[in-house]
Amino acid sequence: MALIVHKYGGTSMGSIERIKNVAKRVAKWHRAGHQVVVVPSAMSGETNRLLGLANEISETPDPRELDMLASTGEQASSALLAIALQTIGIESKSFTGWQVPIKTDDAYTKARIRSIDADRIKRELNQGKVVVVTGFQGVDEDNNITTLGRGGSDTSAVAIAAAIKADECLIFTDVDGVYTTDPRIVPEAKRLNVISFEEMLEMASLGSKVLQIRSVEFAGKYHVPLRVLSSLTDPDLPIEVEKHSGTLITYEENSQMEAAVVSGIAFSRDEAKITLLAIPDKPGIAFGIIGPIADANIDIDMIIQNQSVNGTTDFSFTVSKADFNRAVQVIKEEVAPKIGAKDVFVEQQVCKVSIVGIGMKSHAGVASRMFATLANENINIEMVSTSEIKTSVLIEDKYMELAVRALHKAFELDKEPENTGIN
Repeated sequence: MALIVHKYGGTSMGSIERIKNVAKRVAKWHRAGHQVVVVPSAMSGETNRLLGLANEISETPDPRELDMLASTGEQASSALLAIALQTIGIESKSFTGWQVPIKTDDAYTKARIRSIDADRIKRELNQGKVVVVTGFQGVDEDNNITTLGRGGSDTSAVAIAAAIKADECLIFTDVDGVYTTDPRIVPEAKRLNVISFEEMLEMASLGSKVLQIRSVEFAGKYHVPLRVLSSLTDPDLPIEVEKHSGTLITYEENSQMEAAVVSGIAFSRDEAKITLLAIPDKPGIAFGIIGPIADANIDIDMIIQNQSVNGTTDFSFTVSKADFNRAVQVIKEEVAPKIGAKDVFVEQQVCKVSIVGIGMKSHAGVASRMFATLANENINIEMVSTSEIKTSVLIEDKYMELAVRALHKAFELDKEPENTGIN
């Protein structure tokens, strides 16, 4: 039988009744002969509650202590799940990240996993137990508890699956798979039966909230098959039905997957644009702008530099709204005076809309159709970014929903996806 990792999100663990349902589902897989490791998130809202308490005490709480505090949410849900499993006759044992151990760097609140010692997990599995491991957390070289950042339980689950060489990692959440776009924006959006890691990575990076981007990176790097499926179905659903439900994220490709030119429409309102006007057009000027931003640990997304006119040019880039104020401060105080920018223009009422599809590698005219669709809706494009399998545009935020609906229709994503045979 198979070695399977189950991951359950905060909504799935949101109440005692839901934890009991998770236990029933896990027990079903275990009784069918599978070895099961479960990685739960904290109960829905618990992490926000804990961090809110810290902020009531201090406006700038120490990151190390925030990790100590936030990690307790997953510890509680893991212990409760182990108790629920034991209550229905399933031997189970829960472990924190430091007990495994899951080794990370020391970047508190956003640590990255360095290694996982799978021996303890494997010993318990070989004794016939279900092993429950706290998501979202680990321990650094000095044995300080660390957390992996929001959505880090997805990363924990995939990393554990890679470490124990699991056959599949099932991500149970409050949606039943990956959709062509957000059904709240486009009710006609369809669930995809299968999507490639490349496409899912782009979708996650471009605003899709189904999976945390680092978990997809991990899965792609270590070839861990992922499946996104709902935890809100009947926990007694037959395994043969459940294991073929949801959306399979795979590193396999086939002709039918490639036939879909565009697989999905992603969008993000977490964008802000900064433009430096009339800067000298000479070698090194881009580094003079981007270097200080990178030194401030701020990620840049889209970049555009205009044609030189009379020896000067305009330079625009986007950052997340969370980093916007800090980025503007760096630009106005450090960069603009040094490079001689005439002015700095900022804009926060923008959004990014993207089309994603592995079929774009072998089809011409995809970007042209995207631009024509937006033009027909009288939507102006401010910036463009492309890769082999995606095209992103920056537009005014007020046109976001209109753009997503129009593009979804233009690329015929409201049609039922073909059955690829992979799942």
